[in-house]
Amino acid sequence: MNNHKREIKSFFYSQYFSDGLRMTIGIITPALVLMKLGDFNMGLTLSLGALCICTIDGPGPISHKRNAMAVGNFILILVALITGYARFNVFTLGLEITIFSFIFSMLTVYGNRAASIGTSALLVMIFMMDKAVPPPEVPIFSLTILAGGLWYMIFSLVFFGIRPYRAAQQTLGENVADIARFLRIKADFYKQGTDIDENYRKLVLQQIQVSNHQDAVREILFKSRLLVKESTSASRILVLTFIDLVDMFEQIMATHYDYTYIREKFENTGVLSEIADFLQHVADDLDNIGYAVLANTRPEKLSNLELRLEHLKRRIDTIGTDDKETSNLVLKKILINLRDLSKSISNIYKYYHSKASDSLVQSPTGVEYSKFVTHQDFAPHIFWDNLTLNSGAFKHALRVALVCLVGFITAKNFSLGGHSYWVLLTIIVILKPGFSLSKQRNYQRLIGTIAGGAIGIMILNFIPGKTAQFVILVALMIGTYSFLRINYIVAVIFMTPYVLILFKFLGLGTINVFQERVIDTLIGSGIAFIASYVLFPTWEFQQIQLILKSVITADINYLQKISESISGKVVEITEYKLARKDVYVNSANLSATFERMTSEPKSKQRNIKGLHKFVVLNHILASYSANIASALMRSGQKTPHADMLKLVKRSIAVLKETDRKLDGESIIPPVAPPKTDGVPKSEITSIPLTEEDILMKDQLGFINKIASDIAKVTDDVLR
Repeated sequence: MNNHKREIKSFFYSQYFSDGLRMTIGIITPALVLMKLGDFNMGLTLSLGALCICTIDGPGPISHKRNAMAVGNFILILVALITGYARFNVFTLGLEITIFSFIFSMLTVYGNRAASIGTSALLVMIFMMDKAVPPPEVPIFSLTILAGGLWYMIFSLVFFGIRPYRAAQQTLGENVADIARFLRIKADFYKQGTDIDENYRKLVLQQIQVSNHQDAVREILFKSRLLVKESTSASRILVLTFIDLVDMFEQIMATHYDYTYIREKFENTGVLSEIADFLQHVADDLDNIGYAVLANTRPEKLSNLELRLEHLKRRIDTIGTDDKETSNLVLKKILINLRDLSKSISNIYKYYHSKASDSLVQSPTGVEYSKFVTHQDFAPHIFWDNLTLNSGAFKHALRVALVCLVGFITAKNFSLGGHSYWVLLTIIVILKPGFSLSKQRNYQRLIGTIAGGAIGIMILNFIPGKTAQFVILVALMIGTYSFLRINYIVAVIFMTPYVLILFKFLGLGTINVFQERVIDTLIGSGIAFIASYVLFPTWEFQQIQLILKSVITADINYLQKISESISGKVVEITEYKLARKDVYVNSANLSATFERMTSEPKSKQRNIKGLHKFVVLNHILASYSANIASALMRSGQKTPHADMLKLVKRSIAVLKETDRKLDGESIIPPVAPPKTDGVPKSEITSIPLTEEDILMKDQLGFINKIASDIAKVTDDVLR
């Protein structure tokens, strides 16, 4: 029960609810103020401008929001003016819809923020196309829409300026919760009854969530001058907490072993269930920290992890003593990882409790954080370079343009009433670059509209009071904008009754509006679904080769850093962390592509089983690489050892050969015997290996096997 209460509270503390509240206030305020002043129509026009600009107000640094909303407002008035005059002739309006749908859909080549500017522009075009504004009044009407957009921009920037750290806290808190869920899935590997293959599927899905949220936190923290360079404890605690979280995620990834073998070997000892139990306790602590960060409070320790670790250590030592035949070396290695996890948890708690903040929250040296964030290039040539059928963005933009034209013609001829723009609105919301996302949005929109419409009619029939209806309207608006990014079907269920109540306030018939909305949604959904299947369709298998290549390249780079360390070279921590980040980001992209492919038609699911194997093998490779990398970073410079160098270089050679295959080279040159580049033979020692070195050698041998398996699976995928 307490967990459910905490989940509910977490939602109200989250960025999603905060976004919903901000957007609702920003949109509804002009209408309410102008209604009190006796000019409700002008208030609605201002709210329309605010509604269009709020689509740009996504998560990210405040400077990015400001610049994007400024550009959005400039485009807003241009599109409003052009549409205001174009609508007087059906042919010019049809031409405008086609051209603008193409241009603004092409903005996806500049990233999500630019894509949201394109959506804002299309929204104002769609809302303007049925507005009965006489030609002399078009400039004033367009300026009023612009005023609404500028109002929302100023309101949003002031909202963030009052609490500059809040967005970072919310995103960070949600990232902590993601990592806790990831850790719980990892804990299940140590349980005897868990299906290993199914658990891998859950793991890679959760990895996508972790990766996406980590990118969002990086954006806010390391692109915000305020947070990185301010001298306050609050800003530096946020940065330090995130750094520890990223390292902790690597440690969780590093607690990976051959679970089938471990289960067989230690099944009867009971120690595996204790390891799983410890991981669950760490996840509880993470959830506790995540909730405290969201709630802007100081997290209190839940349990004594050090005491549990001591107990686990004694159990592992007993296994090595009681059974001389069974080596407990793997368990000791797991114990080291668990101790690192416990230490990271303790560090995070200290950040929020130590009075000696100066000594605790000095920014760590040796890591250049600017290198960890991606920088979007807005050069014009990117747009022109994508004007080819080889570009997914171009095919998507062409599809949207043609479908919007068809939707416009259909709406003019078959729409029930005066809101034919709903057909186009449905199309631009549903149509996504990939088939699977379009298909998902399609059924979510349909189900949400029908279910929400039924709820709306019940509200209007059983709650006749206007005050009560207005309160419900505001609650539905908040729900719509709160769930828009996390659960689209719930957002639409909230949105439809809010639209019906709004139209009732405007004096329009409820049942007629509902029927019109459902029919227009059905028309738009049908057109969008057919188009996504037959009109320049983009299937995941068409880009899988490039994604696999990116993953293999990142794996090679990570292993090369390991090779350099083993050969005795000094590898900077930043280099290791950048290589690690590339592996995790590319692995998450691969997993997301695989998941989208599973929802496509069976005929388009090329080599789906082989691809699933690749995803799992790559995850295992990344985990073992992280395990060795963390050990090397901990121990510092290694004395060169020939056997280890041969193993890691052989793995790199196999992956490079696979990389050449993905480049389309049919003739693969023979792989030369691995060399110990840069290390004179006289410096390569043959001294006896320590117990830890033996384990590392075994892990490198396993990486070698995984690399060979990846090469074989890649051959299957490319057939």
